[in-house]
Amino acid sequence: MSNQEVVVLSVGGVRFVTRASTLQQFPESRLARMLNDDGWEFKLVNGEFFVDRDGTLFSYIMDFLRTLQVSLPTDFSDYQRLQREAEFYGLYPLADLLSQEHLLKPRLEILEVRFSLQEMQAFFRIFGSCSTTVETLAEQITVFTGQQSGRSWNSPFPSQKPLVPLPLERPSHHDMVFQCGTDYSAGDQLVARYVSIKPDNRKLINGTNVLGLLLDTLLKDGFRLISTRTVSTEEKVECYSFERMKRPAGLTI
Repeated sequence: MSNQEVVVLSVGGVRFVTRASTLQQFPESRLARMLNDDGWEFKLVNGEFFVDRDGTLFSYIMDFLRTLQVSLPTDFSDYQRLQREAEFYGLYPLADLLSQEHLLKPRLEILEVRFSLQEMQAFFRIFGSCSTTVETLAEQITVFTGQQSGRSWNSPFPSQKPLVPLPLERPSHHDMVFQCGTDYSAGDQLVARYVSIKPDNRKLINGTNVLGLLLDTLLKDGFRLISTRTVSTEEKVECYSFERMKRPAGLTI
């Protein structure tokens, strides 16, 4: 059979259409030998190869043959059954990958936001179990600062002076600290800090508004709010805890 020919398989009543070359990725497998008339387990019925095995699990077999990668849904749990199917088809490289079940299972990612509102300033601290997520979030958040003389702040931005971006405080790879609002520095200088969170282009100075935008950004990124609690009543510190299932990178041969 030419490796460009179309092959139709009926696996447990589920129909699959593929190229011969896909099934021949592993020449010693039963699927490759089937095309060479050496697969006595499979019957040719009306031009289709009939295979009396699990059709749902075979879809993952086909995905592996097409990509040479194991990438399973986050809610997948039949690792042993799929490994048994891989062994039946003689796809031992796939069976070996599936034996590393701990590498294929999704991991729970935790992220915590602490928010404190003190007079005209708001303080934020974000901690995440995944440093990559924290790094990505840090790239989205920018703090801008500006100063103005006098005892008033009449415009939404410092008059005559552009806002200057400030680097976020990064105590470690797993957390970040920033603040927004207004404060008086030495000499009668009014200092303001605005926060911008991409892809939103607004520069917000009100801490409650920044908190709302931050929580909305996390929810859109796939996190789920699991708890809200007050950490310190005296300091008015609130804690928002999030979690999401992080899909592992596919294992490749």
